[in-house]
Amino acid sequence: MENVPQPPLRSPGHTLLIDADDTLWENNIYFERAIASFISYLDHQVHTPVEVREHLNHCEHSTIAAHGYGLRSFRRSLVDCFEQLSGSTVTYEQHRRLHSFADAIAHHEIELLPRVSETLSDLATRHRLILVTKGDPEEQTGKLHRSGLTPHFSAVEVLPEKHHEAYVALSEHHRCDASTTWMIGNSPRSDINPALNAGLHAIFIPHDFTWVLEHETVQQPPAGQHLLELPAFFDLLNHF
Repeated sequence: MENVPQPPLRSPGHTLLIDADDTLWENNIYFERAIASFISYLDHQVHTPVEVREHLNHCEHSTIAAHGYGLRSFRRSLVDCFEQLSGSTVTYEQHRRLHSFADAIAHHEIELLPRVSETLSDLATRHRLILVTKGDPEEQTGKLHRSGLTPHFSAVEVLPEKHHEAYVALSEHHRCDASTTWMIGNSPRSDINPALNAGLHAIFIPHDFTWVLEHETVQQPPAGQHLLELPAFFDLLNHF
């Protein structure tokens, strides 16, 4: 990935589009814990835990296509996976137990990644910050409110999906100048590649537990666009 010299980026007036889950705060680790509990509860006698997880991935993909992102879809995916692998309809008690795995995610405290708050506070003095996430609007705005990070953002966008068309529409709506607009996030599939395809710059900040459905090979930027990879969110201060 390109290492863009600092001086051009230290100038004020950029628009920073910033992802939320696993970029500003921990998210997928809670789903991983819920999935581990689900696999243990199912205790399948034929399929290995890896095979159960792969089947759940397929269930999640189908559920998201039909119902979107969020905990409601995750609950539905757990029930669908359980029924398909057990060969029977879940009982009331099983249904309650499966829902409890997702409910545990809903009630966890927001755990900010290192130095996120101070980094946003500093960046907001020089640049326009827009939160760009996807999922259930109520869930995502609720997490943002609990995080205490709301004052740093001039706008918040909760999209049903983050693809090329969404970034084009967002850029037009907020009158973003592509030459000074950067999408920042941990997901190649949702944050980096579609933003590059929409003509924006991008900054990839990998997370060790990025959701498997967000995995994708990071594209090389087209001519005239820039792509950076940074080890941590606070490293943005070295460039902006």
